[in-house]
Amino acid sequence: MSTLTLDATIQGKVNEWLNGAYDASTKAEIQALVDNGDTTALTDAFYKDLEFGTGGLRGKMGAGSNRVNKYTLGTATQGFSNYLNKTYAGQKVKVAIAHDSRNNSALFARMTAEIFSANGIYVYLFDGMRPTPELSFAIREFGCHGGVMLTASHNPKEYNGYKAYGYDGGQLVSPEDVAVLAEVRKIDSVTDINFEKKDFNIEMIGEAVDEKYYDELVKLSISQEAIQRQKDLKVVFSPIHGTGAVSVPPILKRFGFENVITVEEQMIPDGNFPTVVYPNPEEEEALTMALNKAKEVDADLVMATDPDADRVGIAVKNSAGDFVLMNGNQAACLLIHYVLTAWEKAGKLDGNQYTVKTIVTSYMIDKISASKGVDCYNTLTGFKYIGQIMTQMEGKKTFLAGGEESYGYLVGEHARDKDAVISCAMIAEMVAYHKDRGSSLYDALIDLYLEYGFYKEKLIAIKKEGKSGAEEIQAMLKNLRENPPATLGGSKVKTIKDYRSGDSKDMISGEVSKMDFPSSNVLQFFTEDGSIISARPSGTEPKIKFYCSVNEPLVDKSAFAATEAKLDAKLTTILKDLGAE
Repeated sequence: MSTLTLDATIQGKVNEWLNGAYDASTKAEIQALVDNGDTTALTDAFYKDLEFGTGGLRGKMGAGSNRVNKYTLGTATQGFSNYLNKTYAGQKVKVAIAHDSRNNSALFARMTAEIFSANGIYVYLFDGMRPTPELSFAIREFGCHGGVMLTASHNPKEYNGYKAYGYDGGQLVSPEDVAVLAEVRKIDSVTDINFEKKDFNIEMIGEAVDEKYYDELVKLSISQEAIQRQKDLKVVFSPIHGTGAVSVPPILKRFGFENVITVEEQMIPDGNFPTVVYPNPEEEEALTMALNKAKEVDADLVMATDPDADRVGIAVKNSAGDFVLMNGNQAACLLIHYVLTAWEKAGKLDGNQYTVKTIVTSYMIDKISASKGVDCYNTLTGFKYIGQIMTQMEGKKTFLAGGEESYGYLVGEHARDKDAVISCAMIAEMVAYHKDRGSSLYDALIDLYLEYGFYKEKLIAIKKEGKSGAEEIQAMLKNLRENPPATLGGSKVKTIKDYRSGDSKDMISGEVSKMDFPSSNVLQFFTEDGSIISARPSGTEPKIKFYCSVNEPLVDKSAFAATEAKLDAKLTTILKDLGAE
């Protein structure tokens, strides 16, 4: 080690792993980096400990404190076990565990189950890969006190992760996440992790839970007559090598769709995701094979889910008959509008219902909800905050639908996390509903713009890897706080909301008011012309994200192209003003 130039703390951690109670393969992996003098890799692997973010514990797989491996996940599980046993002392503590198709996910899930079992906690372990929302459902179904999903969602193949859930089926939020982290930090050594499994504390679950989950989803269908008339709707679906393969085709069939065409090459579970660059349905490239299949069969709808089936990307035909991808904001607006309109037509809206979205998701949803007399709650980024509001409102008001711009939506109260399984079913139903009325989903979107205004959003994510990248991200946010822009896109900034300090500042009067949100490293700029720009570091990836939303009235369908061009130009100007493009 003397030949390497490493921060003293990092070098200490490296030595600890080389000399501690770690297995031979882990030590060999670290030693190889030492022998090669790879200070960059060693620094990135050890400069910090993985901590819970908006998506739980997530990172690249490999040896090191900043990597996903049996020891970092084991430490998290031991700490989580200690928290559960202290919090629910005297009770039979229960957890549910599921995993996706990623490399090592099944292995990590079994290991996690064994550690829980060793700590006297009863485990319901799924017998194969299942979607994240079904894990959320299972926690609630079995009356569990917690749960874990082994997944890195839509991240590249090198990643894996650990989503920790509470008793309500939602991802941990404050103060529970802080309390669990405190217990994790008390683990001084890997020798504190109890790996001595107790098989009698592990129960395998599977098909029976699937059936209960599907039964709950089918109850949410609201246009069965339209589906029956449009049962031959051509739906192309791809799970992108993930868990959607075992859950989406069955639910589409149960909803009544008889012409579901799957992308067979991508129906094969594979943690290497061999047919895509990234298994992310937000990326056009990930839908290439599905779009090719859709053109081949002249499909009505294209859908693709991420590896743990909590996000879905869709494509539909435009007025020219060409397939176009809909972004997460557009899909969320359409889906929420469809659900609210159906409830309204059924005479079921009585002011006792609500929707939820994140602060970086289209504010058209707020307008849609208000027009139906439905409250719309805004939360910080991360579906766990949507789940938190649902738990707070349980038994008081009825949750209808919610979503976030990152392609995650939920309809119904069966889960406390985004659910691409019910989303796929409801999106297909929505397409059938509009087709039954002689329209299309693309036309329905234009109709929303005519009624509520043409909202257009753009996300720019700037990647900054490693320790130096993390420091750069913090420097960029610091500069925005200390030197905020006076104008963006040619319009004066009238309000700045700093969710870290909790301050909302009126830039005209100078008045500062407090916001009722948990502290989060997010900045929002509101301009006089209605544009909203948000900046935040990603909680799951080494990126800083800029979310821009602009809007203009759409006076007529014939003005669509000109209005869109005007909005695109404004978005480009705003991003240049921020130095993000």
